[in-house]
Amino acid sequence: MKVKADKISRQYFRRSKGSNVFYAVAETDFSLASGELAVIIGRSGSGKSTLLNMLAGILQPTGGQVHYDETDIYSLDDAKRSVFRNQKIGLIPQGQTGLQSLTVLENILLPSRMYADEDKTGEAAALTERLGIAHLQGVYPDELSGGEMRRLAIARALICRPAVLLADEPTGDLDDENTHIVLGLLREAADQGAAVLLVTHETEAAGYADHLYRMDGGVLTKEK
Repeated sequence: MKVKADKISRQYFRRSKGSNVFYAVAETDFSLASGELAVIIGRSGSGKSTLLNMLAGILQPTGGQVHYDETDIYSLDDAKRSVFRNQKIGLIPQGQTGLQSLTVLENILLPSRMYADEDKTGEAAALTERLGIAHLQGVYPDELSGGEMRRLAIARALICRPAVLLADEPTGDLDDENTHIVLGLLREAADQGAAVLLVTHETEAAGYADHLYRMDGGVLTKEK
């Protein structure tokens, strides 16, 4: 699946003297194909998370279009876009998310139980092993550390082998060892055919990328 953004931007209005228009993301073109891993590196506030959320169908651009193959995702209504996102996209959000009433294993399996036809329990268990949280399968989210919650979210995003994987600061709460495990899993997903986008402030991710970008002040620049 190919993701293509044509001249997308996101602006906000601020109550201040002078110009009150603020561009979180300036007019930007971006494309990502199956089997590729793109990394966008930028400091906090550079616009990289805003760009990812527009590509994910979560935040509507002020201008421009986002296509997944031939589908203009913002031509879909909210309900259809939500279904499309859940069926096609694995999202690793920057925040720590997990349903408090479900165990770690149940949280990981949730997308597969909603949108897949096969039992993914074995794959979920294997992901917990690789991510070092196998001993936490029966634990509830309020008992987890930040890094453990992050790894739960990563496993949940990977469980259905999505066509597109979008990761927002996936290693932000992790130590060096777990950072490289996660980056390796994202690289592996791309090698198996997914289109993978990783946004981060950490330069270590650059070594895993097919395409490398920098973002600063809402402006995206390709470096590799």
